[in-house]
Formats: sequence, C-alpha cells, structure tokens
Amino acid sequence: SGINAEYWHYYITNNLSMDENSSSSHWLSRLENLPLSRSEMNTLVMDYLVTEGYKDAAQVFMDEAGVQCPMSLESMSDRIKIREAMDQGNIDLVTQIINDFDPELLDMKPALYFHLQQQKLIELIRSKNIEEALLFAQTELAPQGEDYPELLAELEKTMSLFAFSDPENCPFGDLLKPSQKHKVAGELNSAVLESQNQQTTTNLHTLLRILLWSQDMLTQNKVSFPKMEDISSGIISNST
Repeated sequence: SGINAEYWHYYITNNLSMDENSSSSHWLSRLENLPLSRSEMNTLVMDYLVTEGYKDAAQVFMDEAGVQCPMSLESMSDRIKIREAMDQGNIDLVTQIINDFDPELLDMKPALYFHLQQQKLIELIRSKNIEEALLFAQTELAPQGEDYPELLAELEKTMSLFAFSDPENCPFGDLLKPSQKHKVAGELNSAVLESQNQQTTTNLHTLLRILLWSQDMLTQNKVSFPKMEDISSGIISNST
C-alpha cells in the first residue's frame, strides 16, 4: 500500500520523456494527470511524520485523516526524547538515552559517536565555556581523530572555532546554527530506526531524490522540459 518508490522511478523514466517537439503545456498537462490519490498522499505524509519522529503530529493526522500508522506511536518515545534533548543542546542526556536504549549502538557507529561528541564541543563553545571546551576537545575528540583519520577534517573545522572571538560569525559559523543540531539529530534518528529494523529514510525523501535524478537525466540528454528549480516551493520554471 502507499507510494511505491520503484514504481514512480519506472513511471518517470519511461513515461515522462519529451521529444523535441513536445510543448511545455503538454508536459505540465501530463504531470497534472499523474495517478496520485489522496490516500497515497496521506500515506506519504504519515510515513514522513513517523519516520522523523513527530509523534503528536502523527497522532493528530491519524485521527483527522483516518490514516493507519505503520508502527506503534509508543515505539517513537526514545526518538522523541533524543530530538528534544538535542534541541536543548543537552548532549549528555542524549548519550544517556541512547545508552539506555541500546548500550552498543554508539560503539558500533564511531562516526555517529564522533558527531555526538562534536556537538557537545560546539555547545560548550556556544556557552563560552572555553576552558572546558578545550579540555574536552583534547581528551575526547582528539583521540577519535587519531583512531579514525577520515574524521580529522571535521575535527579541525570544529577546533577552528577557538580561533575567533565571535565564532558565530566566522567562516565556520554554520556549525553553531540549528541546522547542525538537526543534522546530528537526523543521524541519531536513523540509527535508532535501523536498530529497530525500521525504514530509515522517508518515502518523500526517496521521491525527491528520484525527481532530482530524473531532471538530471533529462538535462544530460538535452531534453527541453519545465524544471522544478526550487524543491521547497515546488515552483516549475519554463522549459529548460
């Protein structure tokens, strides 16, 4: 049931090709007539809410739209606690929740553990606890950089924050933005889902990847088509 990503991959690549004489209006007309029902759209939304861990929104949507939830909402509790603790910048609490859930999870994923520790360093720098941040970097993060050389570039970038009196407005200030916390929270969310043998990527994300791939293929084959330039707004441009 719901939207099958493989089906849409096949449908787009085999049915939405244009020859040189096809018009933009014909292309858009075919897009508007794609066989997509409201129930499929509702399933897509529910999948996103559940996979990303938005329990309250999933409950409301389930009640209002009459959509069946693919998993128990209670099984989302740990992921919700992790997301809330991440939003608060409480990395010690995040680590405790994960270890209570699965004591081996972080040991099995060194890159994930590094990103969690990296976020703790970022939070210390954000709160101006420079001495504690330096000690933490030396005792916790530096050894990880030695054990896993592929993480050194990220470590050096984070350590560079110490060189600026106003780190939020330095060339590496993106590390202090909420988007960085959300990125790590997403990694943690996927790791927990994987440990529960659940799907780790939303169907919406898969469909967007198929859309971008399909547009790239059409462009490479010099096909003129109305392109979705901005995924966030869904605005489609004239033929490219």
